[in-house]
Amino acid sequence: MTARSADAITFDMLEAKAREIGFDVCGVARPQIDPRNQQRLDEFVAAGEYGSMAWMNDPERLPRRRDPEMLWPDVKSVIVLGSNYGPAENPMALLDHPDRAMISVYAKNKDYHDLIKKRLKQLARWLVEKSGGREQVKVFVDTAPVLEKPLGQASGIGWQGKHTNLVSREFGSWLFLGEVFTTLEFEEASAEIDHCGSCSKCLSACPTDAFPVPYKLDARKCISYLTIEHDGLIPKQFRKPMGNRIYGCDDCLAVCPWNKFASRTEELAFIPRAELTAPRLADFLDLDDGAFRAFFTGSPIKRIGRAKFLRNVLIAAGNSGAPNLIPRIEKLLIDESALIRGSAVWALAQLMDENGFNTLKAKHFDREEDQSVRAEWDQAAQAA
Repeated sequence: MTARSADAITFDMLEAKAREIGFDVCGVARPQIDPRNQQRLDEFVAAGEYGSMAWMNDPERLPRRRDPEMLWPDVKSVIVLGSNYGPAENPMALLDHPDRAMISVYAKNKDYHDLIKKRLKQLARWLVEKSGGREQVKVFVDTAPVLEKPLGQASGIGWQGKHTNLVSREFGSWLFLGEVFTTLEFEEASAEIDHCGSCSKCLSACPTDAFPVPYKLDARKCISYLTIEHDGLIPKQFRKPMGNRIYGCDDCLAVCPWNKFASRTEELAFIPRAELTAPRLADFLDLDDGAFRAFFTGSPIKRIGRAKFLRNVLIAAGNSGAPNLIPRIEKLLIDESALIRGSAVWALAQLMDENGFNTLKAKHFDREEDQSVRAEWDQAAQAA
């Protein structure tokens, strides 16, 4: 790739600088979304498959998501950067230990947004300095309506697999993405081709059948969506399939055969904290709001708040088959959060015998004012 003037920045210079800063891959794409991915976006939105993520259907953001030039009319090139966060262990190993909490690989340490954005800004400053101030830049890492995975494929750093995520021949499923939009014009890259072939392991691995067809995700059924974005009680049909997944889900990523080429990340901020490697569900059930905030300082988990987090933990507790958790769960029947109380009812119904559960209902039902929690009591009792 070459830039548009003799003394301009070449792609080789750009790639070398990106790697020096700490990125593992770098590519450049035209600021355009191909018609196929525009159609996929339109179908996703029209079917309401975004769930409660209303910003996906925002009348101002949607056109910008379909066309990067509407986001910034002056953009000439999109620089797509990737950082490897490959795990050292099989992310699905904890499925065999239901008393432990499964947390998505990306969330076991620092919030990647902070580090990636810092490095994107560093690269952007270098571009401006190298161009003598002639060029303009904007950086994005989940902060604007950018279809980064199609742009990633167009830039040549990977392709969108049948699970809709980006896959790299070098790093498998484990890349954090960020973009630098710039007025600097590079030659168009060769888009990466699809290497999925006839493989459908990612689709078969999904616990909730969130992929109606290859390359199409119904977010409303996705455990990552349910545990992070969904605000209310977890729909009943997804509670058992959640197992012990309390924040995100890596199943469709972890089973990808291209991960055989992946390597463990060398970035310290992405290596799991020891206390989040295989945490006990029991330890999370005792967290009050202050303890939750302190424990997850700097973590993306902090963003969902204690109520949603404990909702997820309680679903996992109900699936654990561990009656020793009952006393801790019972304390949450009087929590100030109706979301937590309702989830605690369901968890207890899974772990207690009918007589014990009905005794608890007699104690708590009449004083419960929230209708969603009362419904949980009634439905659990009927199912017992």
